[in-house]
Amino acid sequence: MGKSKGKKLPKLKCCESRSKCGRCPLRMLKEGTLPDGYTVKHRHLVRVDGKKVSKKKLEKAA
Repeated sequence: MGKSKGKKLPKLKCCESRSKCGRCPLRMLKEGTLPDGYTVKHRHLVRVDGKKVSKKKLEKAA
């Protein structure tokens, strides 16, 4: 399988755990480590331009 290049990719949906995991999109948004062009709405990762989020495009953006 492909190996990560050191950057953590956010999950597509927050798991809503109390102790937010390292890949939580809410935590990454707060820390400012979310890739450019992405934001979080209703605990789901979404693109700012309104297009669908795919793991392939997310890897390229990160």
